[in-house]
Amino acid sequence: MAQPPTIHKGIVKSVLSGDSVIIRGQPKGGPPPERQLALSNVVAPRLSKRPGGNVETAADEPYAWESREFLRKKLIGKEIEFFIEYKVPGSGREYGCIFLKSSSGELQSITEELVSEGLVEVRRGGIKPSDDQTKLIELEDQAKAAKKGKWSGETTEHVRNITWNIENPRLFVDQKKGKPINAVIEMVRDGSTIRAFLLPTFEYVTVSITGIKCPQFKREGDEEVAEPYAMEAKYFTDCRLLQREIQIIFEGVSNQNLLGTIIHPAGNIAELLLSEGFAKCVDWSMGVLTVGHEKYRQAEKFAKEKKLRIWKDYKPSTTLLAIKDKEFHGKVVEIVNGDAIVVKVSGNELKKVFFSSLRPPRAQPKDDGVVENGPSRDGKRGRPLYDIPYMFEAREFLRKKLIGKKVNVIVDYIKPPGDGYPERLCATVKIGDINIAEAMISKGLAGVLRHRQDDDQRSSLYDDLLAAESRAAKNGKGIHSKKEPPSHRIADLSGDVSKSKQFLPFLQRAGRSAAVVEFVASGSRIRLYLPKETCLLTFLLAGISCPRVKTFNPAGTQISEDEPMGAEAFAMSKDMILQREVEVEFESIDKGGNFVGWLFIGNINLSVYLVEKGLAKVHFSAEKSPYFKALQNAEEIVKANRQGVWQGYVEEVRENNTIEESTERKPTYKKVIVTEIIRGTDFWAQHIDNAKAFEQMQQQLRTDLVDNPPLPGALTPRKGELVASLFLDGLWYRARIEKVESSEKVHVLYVDYGNREIIQSTKLASLPSNYASFPPQAREYTLACLKVPQDEDNIEDLTRAFAKEALNKEFSLNIEYRVNGQEFVSLTNVDSKQDLACVLLAYGVVLVENRREKRLNKLVHDYNLAQDIARKARLNLWRYGDFTEDDAPEFGG
Repeated sequence: MAQPPTIHKGIVKSVLSGDSVIIRGQPKGGPPPERQLALSNVVAPRLSKRPGGNVETAADEPYAWESREFLRKKLIGKEIEFFIEYKVPGSGREYGCIFLKSSSGELQSITEELVSEGLVEVRRGGIKPSDDQTKLIELEDQAKAAKKGKWSGETTEHVRNITWNIENPRLFVDQKKGKPINAVIEMVRDGSTIRAFLLPTFEYVTVSITGIKCPQFKREGDEEVAEPYAMEAKYFTDCRLLQREIQIIFEGVSNQNLLGTIIHPAGNIAELLLSEGFAKCVDWSMGVLTVGHEKYRQAEKFAKEKKLRIWKDYKPSTTLLAIKDKEFHGKVVEIVNGDAIVVKVSGNELKKVFFSSLRPPRAQPKDDGVVENGPSRDGKRGRPLYDIPYMFEAREFLRKKLIGKKVNVIVDYIKPPGDGYPERLCATVKIGDINIAEAMISKGLAGVLRHRQDDDQRSSLYDDLLAAESRAAKNGKGIHSKKEPPSHRIADLSGDVSKSKQFLPFLQRAGRSAAVVEFVASGSRIRLYLPKETCLLTFLLAGISCPRVKTFNPAGTQISEDEPMGAEAFAMSKDMILQREVEVEFESIDKGGNFVGWLFIGNINLSVYLVEKGLAKVHFSAEKSPYFKALQNAEEIVKANRQGVWQGYVEEVRENNTIEESTERKPTYKKVIVTEIIRGTDFWAQHIDNAKAFEQMQQQLRTDLVDNPPLPGALTPRKGELVASLFLDGLWYRARIEKVESSEKVHVLYVDYGNREIIQSTKLASLPSNYASFPPQAREYTLACLKVPQDEDNIEDLTRAFAKEALNKEFSLNIEYRVNGQEFVSLTNVDSKQDLACVLLAYGVVLVENRREKRLNKLVHDYNLAQDIARKARLNLWRYGDFTEDDAPEFGG
């Protein structure tokens, strides 16, 4: 008597064809065992196989797909019962029967159902068919009679037209992007990569799940090696998706593989893989993800916190911020190029905030791959804002959108100091609901920083930034454009006297010019950019004398002290005009090539406003301007209220028509030696009080450079740099580079003497820092209360007379007044006590300037007496008589 067959249980993992399945058994401490089982006594139509190598595949047999699909829909993921009828010797292939419980609990034969639907053919071999075979033959005959399935006679419509390879994946994605497409997953290559048939068009596609990546299988020689948790991740996806009906939303392309999101009624497999620690978010792929960024990041964060699987060694980064500092509001007061802003918060505290995960425009490499970081087109040191493509556009976008506006700052992380940079506060900045970094990136004015995969120090809206960058790149915007980047040819007039003189008449004729305030150095000293004229210049407010703030020269030496109310005036001007659009009127330029004029923001004249606030005094030079009355009225009010610079002011008291001592001239003499006569009444002088220390420093410098001679040509000269220069006498002196025409023509100013020379770069050497910090010994001055003649020959006569009387001689110097930072002085001979100006006036080579300050009345009176000597003797300027009346304005002078 035959033994009854052994009944087994399992779950159908996949269906290979209409008569063959893979069954997964019960797990026992590891991956569950699998076995392939073919149905006994039947043959299903053969499916077409994917072509490999040079072998072409045959087409489907009719109803092969329908047979496979019938079995797949019946069995995938279901628990079945089965028994083995026989095993083929040699191959070990097993044949048997599969049963599935119906809703009523009865076991249904899957083979019988296939035969009844006409989807398989019964094997009819053998002399004496078994009872099971006989029943199958009967069912087949019934199907034939009913013309079911393959017995219908309709064959051509039941053969698939399969596209095994997508020729143009990018075009394919563009055509189907954003549309859910039905599909059946045919293979799970790894946890995040599947192969599927799209329905009903039967394209065979390989799809990587957008936004994530699971551990991979790598080929090492002839072996395939699994990364940690690769097998587990594959099994996780395999159990849930293999041969399931799903939908795919295609979103991008990567190396011929398509990127897409898998939509399944039971949930998002990507989120499950992330939350179970089987996958991590991939930034470049997250950039093309359509929806779900936040859920993906939260799922990954959950796995990290639980240290699940691939995150078992994860160590969270710590943020040193107190909770109260994680978010704050404030007003934007400055744009720092294209990647940072300065925000004023409550209590007037200023915070520099960098945009999280944002990469500003970078310098373009040259053909040899080297990034140009040296002199710009005009020979001056490179200016990143104007020289780096799109940096100016990025700054302007931020300036126009943010300056003076309230923003919300959400701190994402603090970047520790490194690479020469201080600690950085990195945050997401919003104005209303607009993420500023995202807006910049979407316009192609910045890129996204690529963080390490395990780096949590990134923007809280990082995926939005990636998506914005992807859109900008696709549309070819800004830094992603293939076109030539915009160029900004800027004329920098700062400190260039000759250029400034060329521009002045044009700017004066233009009336009011539009400008952008690039920098505020003090209450009245500003750096402007004129968009229409494409020039940069230093601008001094006309008509006022503003208190100074502490300043330093390029060598780091302090050149001025804080004066009372100087910091307040600086803060007021900076708050009102920094990076704002203003209008300016030009009056003149000073001896340093700085422009002097009036600045308006809206309807406010800044000079008048500073006087109204008690942060400046009216300067005598404003008397001829149309704004003098407004300045005078404003000053009278604040002076009466003792505000600002007028605190402690004591009003002049007149008794018997005499002037109080406070209005008298009080000379404070300093011993100097005149070292250089420039032109007319301008000169340089050394102060004697520091002579000994200076001589010691200079002697030591020469000794050092003789003992350790510099290599000729080793120094690359740059404008503004303090260097050592070899003079005609063969000795080394300190000098500042004023202009670089070529290696043969370098313009230098000897800072300790005031003379200028043009020398070769081979005669320059780097100046050690201990010598650079020693204050320059020569200062530039102008003789007070004197008017230089206009004729060039007369000016030459004056310069020669000045040099003859003063050069290399000792004098007592007193500062009489200042105009736009220039100091006007008197020089008195140490021995004869005679004023040098009186000597020059008596020679008839210069004229008196009748100053109106009362404290100068006595000095001007004495100068006029000296001038009368030359006039009466008809010397030099007076040789043709008294010309001053005819030189008045009404005579066209």
